[in-house]
Amino acid sequence: MNDDIRAEVDARLKAKGMSRADLARTLSKTPQEISRALNGGARGGSIPPLWAAILEALDLELTAQSKDHE
Repeated sequence: MNDDIRAEVDARLKAKGMSRADLARTLSKTPQEISRALNGGARGGSIPPLWAAILEALDLELTAQSKDHE
């Protein structure tokens, strides 16, 4: 995922009063898995290569938006 999506997830966690550990418990994941996904890096939270190529070819990017954006 890109930095904007990671930032939006962190902002939403803060707004909901949740920690990354709370999110991990909610998703039945380890805190380490959540941290890897939200911190980026080679393994965690990356867009699968095929999807990255599709988005790049079509000049698109992923964004995160609140469900209650109306």
